Amino acid sequence: MDRYHNLTELLAINPAAHAYFDDLPDYVRDMIAERGANVHSPEELQGYAEKLLRGDD
Repeated sequence: MDRYHNLTELLAINPAAHAYFDDLPDYVRDMIAERGANVHSPEELQGYAEKLLRGDD
């Protein structure tokens, strides 16, 4: 599993993660961006997004 410093680095380096992030609803992207320091991998990004989409915040 690739590890990144934060969401910004992940999105800058990993095109697949960037495409996934861009396809998320605006409110999910906003909530993930607010906590971007805690997102270090594509798997964490996807897990967090799925949790928000389910309404489990």
